[in-house]
Amino acid sequence: MNRTVYSPLIFELSKAGRKGYSLPQNPCPDYQTSQLPTELLRQNAPTRLPEADELTVARHYTNMSGNNFGVDTGFYPLGSCTMKYNPKINEEMAALPGFTGIHPAQDAPYMQGALKLYDEVQRTLAEVAGLSRFTLNPFAGAHGELTGLMVIRTYHEKRGDLQRTKIIVPDSAHGTNPASAAVCGLQIVQVKSTADGTVDVEDLKPLLGPDIAGMMMTNPNTLGIFERQIPEIARLVHECGGLMYYDGANLNPMLGVCRPGDMGFDVMHINLHKTFSTPHGGGGPGSGPVGVRAGLEDYLPNPQVHFNAETQRYELRCNGEALGHVSAFLGNFGIIVRAYAYLLTLGKEGIPMAGKLSVLNANYIKECLKDYYCLPIDGLCKHEFVFDGLLPQYGGSHTDASHITTLEVAKRLLDYGFHAPTIYFPLLFHESMMIEPTETESKETLDAFIDVMKKIAKEALHHPEMLRQAPHSTPVRRLDDVKAVKDAKFSF
Repeated sequence: MNRTVYSPLIFELSKAGRKGYSLPQNPCPDYQTSQLPTELLRQNAPTRLPEADELTVARHYTNMSGNNFGVDTGFYPLGSCTMKYNPKINEEMAALPGFTGIHPAQDAPYMQGALKLYDEVQRTLAEVAGLSRFTLNPFAGAHGELTGLMVIRTYHEKRGDLQRTKIIVPDSAHGTNPASAAVCGLQIVQVKSTADGTVDVEDLKPLLGPDIAGMMMTNPNTLGIFERQIPEIARLVHECGGLMYYDGANLNPMLGVCRPGDMGFDVMHINLHKTFSTPHGGGGPGSGPVGVRAGLEDYLPNPQVHFNAETQRYELRCNGEALGHVSAFLGNFGIIVRAYAYLLTLGKEGIPMAGKLSVLNANYIKECLKDYYCLPIDGLCKHEFVFDGLLPQYGGSHTDASHITTLEVAKRLLDYGFHAPTIYFPLLFHESMMIEPTETESKETLDAFIDVMKKIAKEALHHPEMLRQAPHSTPVRRLDDVKAVKDAKFSF
């Protein structure tokens, strides 16, 4: 199942004097150089660019592209990230000339179609989330988190309640939660989890007070467990004057079944690149729309899209109560178009099915593998679940230094053509392996993954060195992981 092809670095293929393309002679040499500042002109230093013919360059990049792993090439069960398939019709819609030809600086009267699409997406998201209004301006999920927290700060500041400088974050939260709060200038207060992985309400109660701006939660949480006490938690936080923030990273299993606004959340973000099937990875492009309950709409960032009922036209407005601007123009518009196409494709009937199938797929894998891998929290999960390494009878141990680790299982999965799940997160368990299959995978794919995971467990018992030296068939073999983080110059 190995799909990788070794390709030398383009500099290794370089031969002095070899050319793949000849640029036309500059008809105005004096004009072009005279327009550049002297300090920007290269003097005697060589360009240090590779020299290669066109065929060599074409083969190099074609072979390199085959080394990329994505959801289009194989199963990608990356827990917490919802790496679902992106339907190609989304790309076709985003490539329509009316969308690609528009300029973000055009005046509102000349982009009514784009503003209508923007407004319909935010209205659809508001219905899905049970909230009043959304902004689509943030460029990513973490950017959305920051924007949502800025809404909460603005809300308190407009009321003159300046002492609310702390935000409560569960110990099972995504790492972006405390990071976004810190960037927003808030102090992080951690609340513990119970043995079943949910927020400990008794630990929460003494943390509440007049200095609490709000509480961030994910539901289902990062263990894939539904937080059943959210109504009680929301009541406690609201009684102390704080707001509830919903991290929408795990919204996928809730689609059409349960809405954050109905649970008591006041502010939330949604990852379009997770839940609504737009491109995901490589640092972008992404989108992190932020929604609010009634009464908080004016605090959303500028510019805001509004429909003028009198003129029957869409307008861009800047609200004096808003937190300000968080991005240029209206966010990653091409991503918004893709999400719109996905929403229309699913419709009211398909949206709930997406959530239900993601839950079904996760529970199917969990039940098939729990006799091979340690399941710290048994029972029904939602869209994802967490193993804590191999069971002892297959070489798993948290005390024996020679045991087979989660990392070694993940490395071995690469040999079988599967992307590894998220490992060592959440931090509640020593050797977490978080698996999220999403709803787009077929039973045949799930069965193939299950068979390989069982095979790896047996290899760990009978041939442990095979796992310790894995991967065996990838272009880059076993790396020094610490060095790889600090120095990206890999040796082939």
